[in-house]
Amino acid sequence: MPKHTRKNWTELKAQSSWRMFKIMAEFVDGFEKLDETGPCISIFGSARTKPDNKYYKDAEKLASKLVDAGYGVITGGGPGIMEAANKGAKEAGGVSVGLHIELPNEEGCNEFVDPSRIITFKYFFARKVMFIRYAQGVVYMPGGFGTMDELFEVMTLVQTQKIEAIPMVFYGSEYWKGLIDWIKNTMLEKAGNVSAKDLDLFHVTDDVDEVVRIIESHYENQKLRPNF
Repeated sequence: MPKHTRKNWTELKAQSSWRMFKIMAEFVDGFEKLDETGPCISIFGSARTKPDNKYYKDAEKLASKLVDAGYGVITGGGPGIMEAANKGAKEAGGVSVGLHIELPNEEGCNEFVDPSRIITFKYFFARKVMFIRYAQGVVYMPGGFGTMDELFEVMTLVQTQKIEAIPMVFYGSEYWKGLIDWIKNTMLEKAGNVSAKDLDLFHVTDDVDEVVRIIESHYENQKLRPNF
């Protein structure tokens, strides 16, 4: 290893212990605040979705119906689909949580997050723990890389039995069709990299009422509790 690289590496090692405390602080803050929220549904989707978009309106309507069913709503606290879901939850008088991540070009939480339920993260992995630990179900509206990241994270945790199965809903059949076809035709049939039963891990729908029915049906004989 070149000398200059070795020196830089030593300096980074010295910073690691202090970084540990910052990470621990994010977990402590998240656990303390979210332990008080009660059962929630995490809703994911693009920050770029505009208010006149069909999926924005559907996310708002879905969040309102979830509140009526007794759930709070967790989002990333940003604009687009996240804003729509927080808006629907707040206007229905329910719990509206925003797990904000510090990004170079990102502003603060949207105005519809409960001020006492804004949690700001520097580390994506700490934020992801909060999304999953407190979600009694997850809904994936059309989104980008971040939505895909959360989608496969939850599917992997359920597939490997690191958490119990929770309702996973892909909302917008047209949007998700290409991905689902690839999972079936390439991952499953051509490569054999997943099993047929893995396709039962998720539901696909275009109906907000069906999303609520899927979640409520899952918990007819199950207790509502954090996932781990």
